Amino acid sequence: MSLTTSATGIIDVPSPYLVPETLARLEAVLKEKGLAIFARVDHSGEAAKVGMQMRPTQLLIFGSPRAGTPLMIASPTLAIDLPLKALAWEDERGQVWLSYNSPEYLQQRHAIPADLMKNIAGIGALVQLAVK
Repeated sequence: MSLTTSATGIIDVPSPYLVPETLARLEAVLKEKGLAIFARVDHSGEAAKVGMQMRPTQLLIFGSPRAGTPLMIASPTLAIDLPLKALAWEDERGQVWLSYNSPEYLQQRHAIPADLMKNIAGIGALVQLAVK
C-alpha cells in the first residue's frame, strides 16, 4: 500500500473503504489496542447543516494519557498536536485517504526527546491495520 508524505509532515494512506467505514475500522483497531477515542468530528456533516457541500471529511481524535502526558511534559507545545488525530477524507476522484501527522515531523516540530518517540511511533501501523 502506497503512502504519500507531504512537505508538511502529513502522511496520506489510501483506503479502500468509504470515509465513515474507514474511521469505524480505525476506531475498532484503537479500542482493541486500549487507546481512548476522545472525539469524532464530521466536518462534511457539519457543513451540510449550514447548507454547504463538502466531500466526506471526518476527523478522529484519540490517544493515551499514559503515553501522551510524558511527551507533553517534556515538550509542552506538543499539546497543540496531541491527542493524536487521523483524518479520513475523499478527494475529487472519489479516493478515500486516511491522513495523520508523521511522528518524525512532530518530533522535529516540538523537539521531542528521542527516548519518548516510542509513545507515538505506532500510529502508522494502526492506520495500516484500519485500511487493510
